[in-house]
Order: sequence, then structure tokens, then C-alpha cells
Amino acid sequence: MEVTIRPAIETDIGAILAIVNAYAAQNLMLPRTAEQIRTVLKDFLVAECDGRVVGCGSNVPLTDDLVELRSLAVAPEFRNSGLGKRLVEALVAKARADGYKQICALTLVESFFARLGFVTVDRWTIPPKIWHECIYCPKFDACDEIAMLMNLTEPQVVPKPLAPEIAMELWQGVKIGRMQRLKLRMGTS
Repeated sequence: MEVTIRPAIETDIGAILAIVNAYAAQNLMLPRTAEQIRTVLKDFLVAECDGRVVGCGSNVPLTDDLVELRSLAVAPEFRNSGLGKRLVEALVAKARADGYKQICALTLVESFFARLGFVTVDRWTIPPKIWHECIYCPKFDACDEIAMLMNLTEPQVVPKPLAPEIAMELWQGVKIGRMQRLKLRMGTS
């Protein structure tokens, strides 16, 4: 059984959704919609075996220098086969080739990414991720994911987290902003 990794195409969307949303149903990943996948399809790689998509992952740009490795998943029968590692290595190589200086990931499996050269960082050290996407996540108030980062240029430098009082001030601002947006949507003030 040979597995190849290739760029995703339109006809892969259903298979990507099936793999990702199966893990989302177990609360191991965030669910995705076909439109969300379609929007970033050019950033996806898939693993294919015997004409079937058995794994996926994407690099979603956050800034000119930072890309997020997202939606990394393999079909259950390919877990512990090394396929996840191969997908991460391919996505890291793609990020380097695309000229990014850093790649980040939010994960529940810190040890997996650590073995591949990522370092654990405070989530506040990757503010583009927090402000672009995390603030809209239903798990934002009780996020259990671990922020991981890899510098794609040498040497590996771990960014320092924001001072606790600054992080708390930002968090309070985000919480207040979310409550105000919710009230506006509900038509209350």
C-alpha cells in the first residue's frame, strides 16, 4: 500500500470533511464546512492510498511571515503509521518553500509536534491566530489546545509571552467585545 501526498483538488473536499469532522465529532478537532475547506483548498495537502484520501492538512497564512498548520488528520486505520508525521513534514517543507519564517499549530497532542521540532509557546505569542480566528471559536473561553511553533529559519527562537497583566487586559477586551457583538446579534443592548 503506497501512500502519496499531493495538493488537494476540488473533488477531495468531501473526503477531507469526512476525516476532519469525524474527529470533530469526538471533540478532538474543530468542525469544518465545505465552504471553509473550499476557501483554503489551495493550501491543503492530502494523503492518498489506492485512490482514496486517507489524510489531510493545510497551511493557512496568518501574516506574511507566519502560517498555521491546520486540519491535520488521518483516517483511523492510518493512525500510528507515520502518515501524520509525513503530512507535517510536507506542510513544513511547503511553508519554507512559500517563504514563511514560522509555522504554528494548536493541538491536543503536544508530544507529537514536539517530536517534529515544534516548541510549546504561550498562545499570546501568536496573536495573529488569536485575533483572526480564536476569538470566534466556541471553545475560546475554555480552550484546551496547546500552542506550538517552529521557526523555519535558524536558529529556533521561542517568542516571549506577553506580560500576564497585558494578556489579561487583552483577554478582558476580547470578552467584552464578544459580549457586545452577541448582544447586537440578539438585538439587545
